[in-house]
Amino acid sequence: MEMPSIPQPTFYIFKCEQASPPGMPKPSCVNETTRDLFNHLAGKMMEKGLMGPVQTIRTSCLGRCQMGPVMLVEPGHHMYIQLSKEKIDRIVDEHIINGNPIAEFLIPEQFWGAPIELNK
Repeated sequence: MEMPSIPQPTFYIFKCEQASPPGMPKPSCVNETTRDLFNHLAGKMMEKGLMGPVQTIRTSCLGRCQMGPVMLVEPGHHMYIQLSKEKIDRIVDEHIINGNPIAEFLIPEQFWGAPIELNK
């Protein structure tokens, strides 16, 4: 089967959409005040004409619940924490469009070390 070449996205943005029931001991990235962050991110992508070159993906837990809401930007393993609509707007403008990750919004290094090496 022959298929046309389709360009790869420049960025993938994985937004945690994990929601825990009330009363769970672990915090959740999605609750009453944060449930519309993914839609805000997708709307920002459309507004800026970035759909296609940037793939936004709803994902389950990314393992940093205490720092949520979180999202991971690839390439680069950039984990953004404690998201808000305002932070998302700046991340899109400064990191995605201008190529400058926002250090003050990234997870502290002590909670996000080097990738685990695979045993071969």
